[in-house]
Amino acid sequence: MMSETDKLEEAVDTPTEAPDLELSAHEESQDLVELYAQSLREITEGEIVRGTVLEIRNEMVLIDIGYKSEGAIPIKEFLTPSGEITVKVGDAVDVYLEQKEDSDGLIVLSREKAEKTKIWEEIRRAYENGEVITGMILGRTKGGLTVDIGVRAFLPGSQVDLRPVRDLDKLIGKSFPMKVIKLNQRRGNIVLSRRELLEDERKTLKERTLQSLEEGKVIRGKVKNITEYGAFIDLGGLDGLLHITDMSWGRVGHPSELFTVGEEIEVVVLKFDRAAERVSLGHKQRLKDPWENVEQQFPVGSRVSGKVISLTDYGAFVELAEGIEGLVHISEMSWTQRVKHPSKVVSIGDTIEVVVLDVDKANKRISLGLRQIEPNPWLSIEESYPVGTRVEGTVRNLTDFGAFVELNDGIDGLIHVSDMSWTKRVRHPSEILKRGDKVEAVVLHTDKANRRISLGLKQSQPDPWQSTVLDKYRVGMDVKAKVVRLTDFGAFVELEDGVEGLLHISELSHERVAKPEDVVSIDQELWLKIIKLDANERKLGLSLRAYLDDQGASSESTDQKSSADRPSDDRQEEGSEVQ
Repeated sequence: MMSETDKLEEAVDTPTEAPDLELSAHEESQDLVELYAQSLREITEGEIVRGTVLEIRNEMVLIDIGYKSEGAIPIKEFLTPSGEITVKVGDAVDVYLEQKEDSDGLIVLSREKAEKTKIWEEIRRAYENGEVITGMILGRTKGGLTVDIGVRAFLPGSQVDLRPVRDLDKLIGKSFPMKVIKLNQRRGNIVLSRRELLEDERKTLKERTLQSLEEGKVIRGKVKNITEYGAFIDLGGLDGLLHITDMSWGRVGHPSELFTVGEEIEVVVLKFDRAAERVSLGHKQRLKDPWENVEQQFPVGSRVSGKVISLTDYGAFVELAEGIEGLVHISEMSWTQRVKHPSKVVSIGDTIEVVVLDVDKANKRISLGLRQIEPNPWLSIEESYPVGTRVEGTVRNLTDFGAFVELNDGIDGLIHVSDMSWTKRVRHPSEILKRGDKVEAVVLHTDKANRRISLGLKQSQPDPWQSTVLDKYRVGMDVKAKVVRLTDFGAFVELEDGVEGLLHISELSHERVAKPEDVVSIDQELWLKIIKLDANERKLGLSLRAYLDDQGASSESTDQKSSADRPSDDRQEEGSEVQ
């Protein structure tokens, strides 16, 4: 096959035959001479030259670059990964001149090196001019990622994004625009940055956003970050703060209840400091304040339904409408029960009916009542529990001063410690009652205003001081008693029928007694003489000294233990000793 150079030489050597065309043939001949001279120009090894595909063989592709001989390039440099050839005869291609002539007289060319050289030139131009190139993430490497930009390059982890990327693996296989920030062709080192490009874009976007912002304007932004006190919204190169109090007209426990990172939302510019580049945003301000007509919507005394959305130690918050909540205080949950915690009455998510007690539009507060749904039983307490009525109930709680008894309809009455026994001095209700006991008592007093009922346990039984004591006991009688309690001033003793009396410290002995326990002890049984009996004041005075005197022996020589079972009119033997 004749090369372009051979054709030119033949054209120059061929004489002209047509005299009438002598001028034009001469001009054409001059052009061919010039082309031939150009074809024989001096070419330099290491250059990229343009050539034409002359022939495609099994292993080689012949290329004419206008030199005196053709060049051969292995066909693999023209194949796709699937094995398809990418050129045909007559195509113009750029090739790299490696050697002017080899041992066979052919010039040595390389398509692959030409492509790489062109890529390096493009990379250098991009580096010098700050231009953007596109690269595909190939995989992870120490400190960052490897990127294909025609040749392999390095993208440090710190340059991947504006903020640290936790999972770099998710970027593999994706393409991004980047900038070349470091280049060393001799070592084949290329360092890229995506962050620098993003910063430039963000700076441009920020300037545009700053120019367009104004207070009261409604704009769209993307949730960038969420904290306990609010959310930061990306407005386009500039972040604004959406405080938790400006997210909703209703109660918000945490911003994450309303928004998620990456979500696009609509906000209102509340405040804008251009100099400091600070923006305060609002989300609830897009809508009309629901509290504007709250007094007309929820008038005092009206019955409304709502959903329990939150519980606290002091009450339950109820959503009456979107953005409007009211509080049912713990004291407004029951007419009769002492509610310790709202969870004992309602649960989150319950739909309940309540009564509006008060509306404070200025402070956006509504007081609600749950117990007001039912009639107040205390209004008719005097008719339901007239004084003197016998009632039954269950001991619900014990205190130092008495026992609370729950009556049939849930109303509590108090049995004071002084109304528990006719005969005993009760120090604590637990001496007589325990929680859960079923008791019968008498209504002593009702107080409708303060919601109180006084009950008497002892009043449900006959008064032994009126029915028994005066008939059974008299001053001067000897009685057997058991020591039940010691005090600084003496000992309280209990007679056989449960009546208590006082054995004063001065009545223990003729000798001076410093402490009652020096003479007697709890649960000790003694024979004593009644020295005082007052039924009106329910007082019974006893004396050990008088009893011993009456026996004709001193307290030091009387053995009370040996005489514990003697009848009251028997006499103790002399020589016994007081224990």
